[in-house]
Order: sequence, then structure tokens, then C-alpha cells
Amino acid sequence: MPSSREPRVRRVYDPPEEADGVRVLVDRLWPRGLSKERAAVDEWPKDVTPSTELRRWYHEDRTRFAAFQERYEAELAGPEQTRALDRLSALAEGHALTLVTAVRDIDHSHVPTLLTVLGRSRPSG
Repeated sequence: MPSSREPRVRRVYDPPEEADGVRVLVDRLWPRGLSKERAAVDEWPKDVTPSTELRRWYHEDRTRFAAFQERYEAELAGPEQTRALDRLSALAEGHALTLVTAVRDIDHSHVPTLLTVLGRSRPSG
């Protein structure tokens, strides 16, 4: 029976674990100082990351978090983004899925919004 577990979220700088399953980098930029071998990333779907413009806009003023979440969710509704989200959902079916990121403050990043939208696109049960 396929798994409907929530994806794990970990920092990409942490050593990979067997329980990670498929490791997906959810950052637009490659993490500084990290080799591809050490990152052990299986997929890097840039279409599920915030656009460069949105990322820069948010980084100018971190008090814009609520507006950032709304704008990012709107970006995720685009056709390329929807295809990339469908791919992530397919990867998660029957497998452990770990979203990896370089951000330090995951709670105030794009990751919670991505998890919410991804949860809506995945069948439950």
C-alpha cells in the first residue's frame, strides 16, 4: 500500500540518513560549500522553489512573511510548478521523501508553504 506520510524536512548540511529515502533539494541556489556527493540529493526541482524575484523581495524585509507565503503559493499554482509538485507527490508514494534545504530558519522560509501545497496535492490515506 502506498505511503501517505508527510515528507521529512532536514537541513542539507546534515549527514544523509537511510530513513531519508528520496532526498529533494528545495532551494533555488545550490548550498554554499557543499559538494554534490556530500549533499546526496536525488532531485533538484527548481520549479517548486520561490522565484529569484520573490526570494529577493522577501529577503529585503523579513516582516513580509505572510505576504511572501501568499505570493509563493500563487507561484506554485503555475503550470511548470504544478508538474513539479505532481512529480514530488509521485516520488512520495510508497517511499520516504525528505525535503532538504540550506535555510537556517525553516519555519520562516518557503518550506512550510511548500509542505502545505504539497499536502493538498497528495492523496490521503
